[in-house]
Amino acid sequence: MSSIIQLLPDHVANQIAAGEVVQRPASVVKELLENAVDAKATDIKLIIKDAGKALVQVIDNGLGMSVTDARLCFERHATSKIRLAEDLFSLDTKGFRGEALASIAAIAHVEMKTKQDQEEFGTQIIIEGSKFVSQEVAVLPKGTSFAVKNLFFNIPARRNFLKSDAVEYRHIIDEFQRVALAHANIHFTFYHNGSEMYNLPASSLRQRIVNIFSGKMNEKLVPVQEETDIITIQGFVSKAEFAKKSRGEQFFFVNDRFIKSGYLHHAVMAAYDGILKDGAQPSYFLYLTVPPNTIDINIHPTKTEIKFDDEHALYAILRASIKHSLGQFNVAPVLDFDRDSNLDTPYHYKDLEGETPTIQVDRSFNPFSDDKVNKHYASGSGYKKPEPTANWESLYVGLKQEPEFTTTNPDFSFESEEVTGSLFNEEEVEQTVNSAYQIHKKYIVSPIKSGMVIVDQQRAHQRVLYEQFLTNMTVHQASSQQLLFPLDLFFSSIEMELIEELKLSLINTGFVFEETDSDHVVISGIPVNVTESEVSMVLEQLLSDLQDGIPDSSFSQNDTIAKSMAKSLAVKTGTSLTVKEQENLVNGLFACKDPNVSPFQKPTFITMRVEDIDKKFAL
Repeated sequence: MSSIIQLLPDHVANQIAAGEVVQRPASVVKELLENAVDAKATDIKLIIKDAGKALVQVIDNGLGMSVTDARLCFERHATSKIRLAEDLFSLDTKGFRGEALASIAAIAHVEMKTKQDQEEFGTQIIIEGSKFVSQEVAVLPKGTSFAVKNLFFNIPARRNFLKSDAVEYRHIIDEFQRVALAHANIHFTFYHNGSEMYNLPASSLRQRIVNIFSGKMNEKLVPVQEETDIITIQGFVSKAEFAKKSRGEQFFFVNDRFIKSGYLHHAVMAAYDGILKDGAQPSYFLYLTVPPNTIDINIHPTKTEIKFDDEHALYAILRASIKHSLGQFNVAPVLDFDRDSNLDTPYHYKDLEGETPTIQVDRSFNPFSDDKVNKHYASGSGYKKPEPTANWESLYVGLKQEPEFTTTNPDFSFESEEVTGSLFNEEEVEQTVNSAYQIHKKYIVSPIKSGMVIVDQQRAHQRVLYEQFLTNMTVHQASSQQLLFPLDLFFSSIEMELIEELKLSLINTGFVFEETDSDHVVISGIPVNVTESEVSMVLEQLLSDLQDGIPDSSFSQNDTIAKSMAKSLAVKTGTSLTVKEQENLVNGLFACKDPNVSPFQKPTFITMRVEDIDKKFAL
């Protein structure tokens, strides 16, 4: 039998590797931006068209490449960043695997222009699907321009898996923000479809954060600073009152590299223990500097996961640092009462000797002797003895002389007790009370003809609200309650874009937008079943739910909004309901089109037949 195993051609191997490195346009943005940072650029420009599907271009003023390097950089495992395996543990650059450019060139049309400062001419290379199309000498400015067009042009299946432009654009913004936050000393500009989205001049860390997340962010930040032998921590956390439902503003950077770490996130949450509401997420921008030999970055191609040598120590230091900052800036509650300056002891009192207080006692004083009391106060100054007053009984003298109201007076009449009695007759009340019972503030038990039904109150309310919102959005516009004082709510730029996309659907649910700006909205009307204090929570929950991506069709978008709002506003487990509320909930549930399951496809009720109950007692 002949051999059947053979080596794959390079372009096939590159396409397979590209699947790991390049998942979407945002992956290309990340790799190119990090290469520009590694090239020591001080000015980086990102240009995007059609959410990166048509064009991703990064232009920098970094070191540039020689002719040989320009050609070699597209080969697999060709890199300038490490030489030996030991170098993996002393990395000070973003990339090191030598896979990114080869992977990108395998699945897109790539045009690279590069020139070193000392050279007179630069190099222009065009590659399409790993095939070199041309290489020419060109007159270029210092630095590198890398343009990636028609991503996944030779892998149609992969291209079809890309999400809508809005979703892909948000992923690109995420990557851009991560790189921009890690390098506040670099000037970044970002253009999308010809419009300038970000212009971030080199600045301090705090200014960079405020530049990205709007000016309102400045008042939310609490600085964190700690330096130990094994780690240096600096950055900012947000005050507890500005915590959000979403985790969109949480950033860890280790040695200027963005990472994700559930363990360190837990340390931050532990520092906020007791001062955050349930489900609330604080914002944080924490920059950790550790010796390069104590971490391992080479775990995943995206390089967003890191292994630390001593995670437990880092956890403890991080939690203590944040706790200290929150207490230092009076964000966390502390036993620090307001000081009254009148109670301060003057400094010169320290040499004075204490005096024994003297007490004078009038041994002849008898509070029960009226005459003596009066004599006591009468003696002395010009106090005039008052006229003797009658005893306390005199206060009630004469009350009997007041005219009394009697029912015999023809001018007055009282309504009989029966007229102002209960609006319901006794039988109806008895019937109402027995129609539903609440168990453990979680389930509602109601008798039915065949036995009884046990309803999960939270899921049932979600179903009722979900169908209400969906009907309002798709069939007719919901009624709205006008606010006496409009609400001014602030959001980040990404969240504002989401709100703009959802604006029509939100208006159909009953929201009235008086003003929409780049970083805030003014709401003058809200749906009737939403209270004023719940508006911020409902919108944050909605934006949080939509972070993973908005479905393309409008029907699905309405569906997502209805689900999110139903989840936010439904009565929670542990809420005590009145008998009338229990009845309304059960009736509302069985009036729904699909009462069997919640909007999240979980059962809302179970039934138990009398026969089943009989069997249990028959044992």
